[in-house]
Amino acid sequence: MFAKAFRVKSNTAIKGSDRRKLRADVTAAFPTLGTDQVSELVPGKEELNILKLYAYRGDAVTVYVSGGNPILFELEKNLYPTVYTLWAYPDLLPTFMTWPLVLEKLVGGADLMLPGLVVPPAGLPQVQKGDLCAIVLVGNRAPVAVAVAAMSTGEMLTSGLKGRGFSVLHTYRDHLWRSGDKSPPPSIAPLALDAPEASDEKGSAGADPALQGEMRRLTLEGEEESGERHQTCGEKPLVEASEDPPVGSLSSEPPGSKTLQEQMDELLQQCFLHALKSRVRKADLPLLTSTLLGSHMFSCCPEGRQLDVKRSNYKKLSKFLQHMQQEHIIQVKELSKGVESIVAVDWKHPRITSFVIPEPSPTSQTVQEGSREQPYHPPDIKPLYCVPASMTLLFQESGHKKGGTLEGSEVRAIVIDYAKKNDLVDADNKNLVRLDPILCDCILEEKEQHTITKLPWDSLLTRCLEKLQPAYQVTFPGQEPVVRKGRICPIDISLAQRASNKKVTVVRNLEAYGLDPSVVAAVLQQRCQASTTVTPTPGARDGLQVQIQGNQVHHLGRLLLEEYQLPRKHIQGLEKAPKSGKKK
Repeated sequence: MFAKAFRVKSNTAIKGSDRRKLRADVTAAFPTLGTDQVSELVPGKEELNILKLYAYRGDAVTVYVSGGNPILFELEKNLYPTVYTLWAYPDLLPTFMTWPLVLEKLVGGADLMLPGLVVPPAGLPQVQKGDLCAIVLVGNRAPVAVAVAAMSTGEMLTSGLKGRGFSVLHTYRDHLWRSGDKSPPPSIAPLALDAPEASDEKGSAGADPALQGEMRRLTLEGEEESGERHQTCGEKPLVEASEDPPVGSLSSEPPGSKTLQEQMDELLQQCFLHALKSRVRKADLPLLTSTLLGSHMFSCCPEGRQLDVKRSNYKKLSKFLQHMQQEHIIQVKELSKGVESIVAVDWKHPRITSFVIPEPSPTSQTVQEGSREQPYHPPDIKPLYCVPASMTLLFQESGHKKGGTLEGSEVRAIVIDYAKKNDLVDADNKNLVRLDPILCDCILEEKEQHTITKLPWDSLLTRCLEKLQPAYQVTFPGQEPVVRKGRICPIDISLAQRASNKKVTVVRNLEAYGLDPSVVAAVLQQRCQASTTVTPTPGARDGLQVQIQGNQVHHLGRLLLEEYQLPRKHIQGLEKAPKSGKKK
C-alpha cells in the first residue's frame, strides 16, 4: 500500500476527545495490550498528530504520528500498527517467519506466498482468514511487515503451503516507514520454542519433509501483477543489495552501549553546536529559541536521523538551553513574557571552536532507483520569446517560423543583422535605423506608421522584444529542457484569515519549480512547529497549495531562498514576514 509515494491531504494535532477515542479503539483492536501499554502508545500530553493521506492507488488512509514516527494507521475503519509500534510490542500480533531475501520483494509491493514461509518446530500460529499478522525474518523477532492472512492456518496446511498466504499492507523501508525517523529494526532474539509432541496433529507443516523442502522456494505474487507469480529465487538472479542494512543480520548494540536518551542528548548537542558554528550569525541576535530549533538545529540533523528533544534526558528545549547557559556558551533572556531568546553567544568558547562540522554522508548525495528521495536542486529558468504571426516576415530570413522560440540575445542579433543586410542604418547618424515596410508592420502601431520613419537602436530592439510573445524554458537537473508559452508564475506567498480570526500562511505554485507540496508541508511542519495542510488550489486545475498556521513567511523565505536556492525574483510575498520590534 505504501510501496510508492503517497499524497498528504492534511496534518493536524489531535484533540483531547479524539485522543481518548483512539485509546478506546486501540484497546478494542488489540486486547492483549494492557492499560499502561495503551497509555504509553497513545500518550496523554505528548504531541500526537493525525495525518490524512491518499495512497498511490487512491485509498484514503488516516495515520497517527507520535514523536515524529507513525504509530498506527486506519483504513476502512480498521486500525493497524506500524512497524515502529511492533518493534516496541513484538508480540502484539501473530508472527510468521520468512527469509531475509524475501523482504526486497515485499518492499516492492509484493504479497507473501506460502512457499516463502519458514515453519518453526512448533508449527504455524493459528489464525483465521482476515486476521492481522506480523512478518518477521529468520533470526530476528522484530517484525518487518504488517499483513492480513489470505486464508486460515488450516487452509494453509491443507493447500500444502502453496498459493498466496498474506496481503501485505505496510513494510519496513516503505514510504510510511520513511515518514518517520527511518530507524532500522532492533535485534530481538527468537523465542525458544519446543518441537510439537508426537501426538500433535499429523498435518503439521513442521513434520512434513516434502513441505520442508518447499519452504526455501520463494514464490511471491506482486500486487500490481494480478494472477501472475514471480519465479522462485532459485530461478532468478538475487535482488541487488539495498543501501539499507540487511534486516536478518542486524545485531543489537553491545552491552554497556549508550541508551537511546544518551544518543539523543549527543545528537541534540551536535545540532546545537553545528547551528551556532555554521548558521547563526551575530546579526541574528537576539534569536528566539524556537527559531534556533526550527530554522537552524533541525536542518543540521544528519541524514537518516531525526532530532526529538522529548526523547532526550532534557525533555524540553528550555532545560537544554539552561544547561548550555551554565556552560557559558550562550546567554538566554525572556525579552517578552513567556518568550525566551538567545541574546549572546560566546563564539570563542572551546566547545564551539573545537567542534568539527560533519561532512554530509555520500549516500545522501546519491539516489537509489525507486526507493530514495532525490535531493532538490533548483531548475534553470531561461526567459524566451516566441515569434507571433505578425512578425514572421522579420524572422523568416533567419530560418525562424511562426511559434519558434528565441533568446533575447538571438532576437537582438537577428534584428541588427536584418538592418545591416537591408542597408537600413542611417548614413548621417549611425545610431538611427530607417524603418522599411516590414519593420513598420512588425513594431509600429497603426497610427505611428505614417509619422515615424526612424528609430534609435535601443528603441527599435525594445519595441521588437515587446511585440514578441513571452515564453520560458525550464530545465531540471538530469532532465530534458521543457519550453512553455507565457511567463512562469512565481511562488505566491499570501496571508489569510480563518476561523476565530486566526492567521494562516498559504503557498501556491510550488509544482512549477519541481517542489512537492507534501514534502514542503512536512518540512514546514517540523520547522515552524505548526499544523500544515495540503489542499487543491482554488481555480487551478491539478494545483495544490500548502497552508501553515500563523505567519510563517520568515521560515518560508529561509527555506526557499537559502536551502532550495530559488532566485528571489521567482518568489512573491516575502515582504509579508512579521516585522520584529526594536528591543530597548
